[in-house]
Amino acid sequence: MKAIGKFLRWLASFWKWAVFVLLAGVLAAILTGRLAAVEAVLDQDSFAFSVGEARVSAYDVLTAFIALATVFWIVGVIAAYIERRIRALDKVRSSTRVLITNVIRIVLYVLAFIVALDIAGVDLTALTVFSGALGIGLGFGLQKIASNFISGLILLSENAIEEGDLIELADGTAGFLRKTSARYILMETFDGKEILVPNEDMITGRVINWTLSSNKGRIQIDVGVAYGSDLHKARELMLEAARSHPMTITDPAPMCVLRTFGDSSINFMLLFWVGDVTAGRLEPQSDVMFAINDAFKANGITIPFPQRDVHMIPPAADEAAT
Repeated sequence: MKAIGKFLRWLASFWKWAVFVLLAGVLAAILTGRLAAVEAVLDQDSFAFSVGEARVSAYDVLTAFIALATVFWIVGVIAAYIERRIRALDKVRSSTRVLITNVIRIVLYVLAFIVALDIAGVDLTALTVFSGALGIGLGFGLQKIASNFISGLILLSENAIEEGDLIELADGTAGFLRKTSARYILMETFDGKEILVPNEDMITGRVINWTLSSNKGRIQIDVGVAYGSDLHKARELMLEAARSHPMTITDPAPMCVLRTFGDSSINFMLLFWVGDVTAGRLEPQSDVMFAINDAFKANGITIPFPQRDVHMIPPAADEAAT
């Protein structure tokens, strides 16, 4: 299977380069005038149309297409090389590297588009005819794409998120940010689902970044003990259970406070911090709760359940007589 996969990758690479060589050869033939016969046929008025004062023939369209494909292919190779070099800069934040890569790609492709049209002999002033249509398209059909693109640049420039961050969306969806792009971010949830979130939602909605400036995370456990229990002992047992967990850090130190006198229990709140929230919060929370339960049992402290006392009032003597 590995040999087949390797062969298929080689075949795809071969055809990729073969197509490029073919396009480059045709473009060279066009520029050197070796396709005069083809030009004579496709440049006839029957195969031409006008855009304003400019005349565009089928030969012009073919030349522009081949020039665009060839130049864009070259730019793609250059951009991929630059991206690899930028991603190798470990001292630069990943979000900054993505931002620089996207800006370089935009500049390269815009320049490539202009150069390709110039090679094809297209009068660039004729493009002003399409500016109004482009504006209408951005205002209606392409506004979401433009909004997501600009939002992506804002996100990357602000360094609010970067690859590897643990984030949580406004609807409660949480996971790790695996990829940032010009249109969306790729988030992998804890159950393995990959979610594409538009960049605009990351700008306009509320997003929790658990690892923006620190990987520390706080865990809260609410515990109720029965009335009559030794509250000081219960508090010390809960603190010891939190301190003894290997993921608990000492700064900030664990804290346990008495919150309320409830109907059936005296309620405490235990707070402790873990050093790396990306390693998980559910497991240390579960371990500490097990430790609290075992410690309470060993020391005779009860965790009560809701209960009610019912007092039966006997009827009065005159009511009983009737």
